[in-house]
Order: sequence, then structure tokens, then C-alpha cells
Amino acid sequence: MAATSRAGEVRAAGAVVLRRGQVLLVHRPAYDDWAFPKGKLDRGELAPVAAVREVAEETGIRVRLGVPLTSQSYPNGGGTKVVDYWVGRVVGDSDVSGYPVNAEIDEVDWVPVEKAEKRLSYRRDRETLGEALASGKKTRALVLLRHGKARSRKDWRKHDRTRPLIAAGTAQARATVPVLAAYGVTRIVTSSSVRCAETVAPYAERTGLPITREGGLSEEDATDTSVLDIVDGMLHSDEDAVLCTHRPVLPAVYAAIGIPAQQQATGEVVVVHHRRGRVRAVERLLG
Repeated sequence: MAATSRAGEVRAAGAVVLRRGQVLLVHRPAYDDWAFPKGKLDRGELAPVAAVREVAEETGIRVRLGVPLTSQSYPNGGGTKVVDYWVGRVVGDSDVSGYPVNAEIDEVDWVPVEKAEKRLSYRRDRETLGEALASGKKTRALVLLRHGKARSRKDWRKHDRTRPLIAAGTAQARATVPVLAAYGVTRIVTSSSVRCAETVAPYAERTGLPITREGGLSEEDATDTSVLDIVDGMLHSDEDAVLCTHRPVLPAVYAAIGIPAQQQATGEVVVVHHRRGRVRAVERLLG
């Protein structure tokens, strides 16, 4: 979902934002159409980050992303436009009455879902709305993060727990900040090892959230039982959370979630969308 495109392909992202039987739509005067808030990815921008940014820019509403929806692909001039969509959930105020209309968006409206099908201008959007509504009740995100690139073991003469990130790992840690924000992460749990704590530190600093350091997620102390207890608690909390740990510990994390293990590169993000412990979707980012 990075901003990589084939020749002639334009990448964009948006969200189907739902609240209490309503969906958020925008009117574009240049096309005289009603659609979901969406827009093109900036250079190097990840699609989930672009989706949240575009919703904010076009409606004034801050959202967190839920389950991913089927991407749309359709002709765009002499090429193809590909739009990635997610279900969006409002974070904070949902009032759009104060949105400053402009030449790009001249109307923003919460539309009852039973009326939205007629309001939407394109069949592809009506199909995407149907998929969003069929996705069920709101989910939470458990973001699995493998720590960023660290000093090599052979060059580190102190205890391995204290091995820090190198410059490339610090850059990876900074890159996770907008991704974690896109999924509305409000809880940070990490291995007690320095390289893991440093990986989540930029997000903690940006948000002011506390970091919970767990020895039971470290390479030295993790057991199937300790990992299961931590993961189970996170899956059954009503929070969007990030869990940062090590490659050797990740198989136990996946086993605790109940899904096949995935090989994560350093700094790679896997987003597990769940509801009350039941997994609804899985995404991979930053790999």
C-alpha cells in the first residue's frame, strides 16, 4: 500500500465513514457528483495515511481506519485510477456544519445509508458502500510491529536487552508514526528491550501516550503463556493498540491471535482488525 504505481496508474485513497446509520459524503462542483472523501497519494505516502489525511482535508473530520475494502480501479484519462478504501470511524467531533466549503468540495453531508445509494453518483461507490455496510460492527486494530534495525549482536558487547537502534532503525520508527495514527492507536505495548522501546518512542512522544514495557515480550523472557496472556488482554480490550516485539517472539504472537504466522521484516507493520478477539482482516505495511 505504499505510493508505488505502474505506468499510467494514479493511486488514491479514501474512506467510507460510518456513524449511527449514516455515511459521510462530499459534493464536488467540478464534476457535480456525490462521492466518498478521497484523494491522490502524496509522493512516498502510504495509502492508509493518505485516506485519513484526505478525509480530514475534504470534510474536517478526523477518523481512524477500520477494515480495508476492495480497491476500485477505473479509467482515468489515458490511464487507470486505483483507489484504496477502508471503513472509517469518527474520532472526536462529527459535526460538519462548520466545514469551509471551497472550489473542490462545496458540500459535506451525513446521509442516511438508505438514501445514500441514490445520492452516490457512481455504481462503483454504491458497491463499495454495500461492502462497508456488510462488514459488520466496528472493529479494533491490533498493530504488530517488529522493531526497527538495531546494532548488530556481534558488535554489541553489553547485554543484548540494551542493544539500540541504528540510524536506519530510527528512521523506520519515525515512519510508523502516521501509520499508527491512521489506525487510531491509543495503547502502546512493547518488549522491555531497548530496541523495541525505541521503535515505539516517536509515536509515544507525538501522542503523549505511555509505553507499557513487558518482559514477557522480550527474546530472553517470552514464553507461550506470557505472550498469550498479553495478546489476549489486548484483543479483548476496547482499544486500538500496537504491540512491538522481536522476530523470534512473533510466531507466539500469531499463535495467540489464532492466525498463520507471517515473516515480518524489521520495521514492518501488520494490522490485525478484530472484534472481541475474532479476526476480521489482516494488512501488511512498510515491508
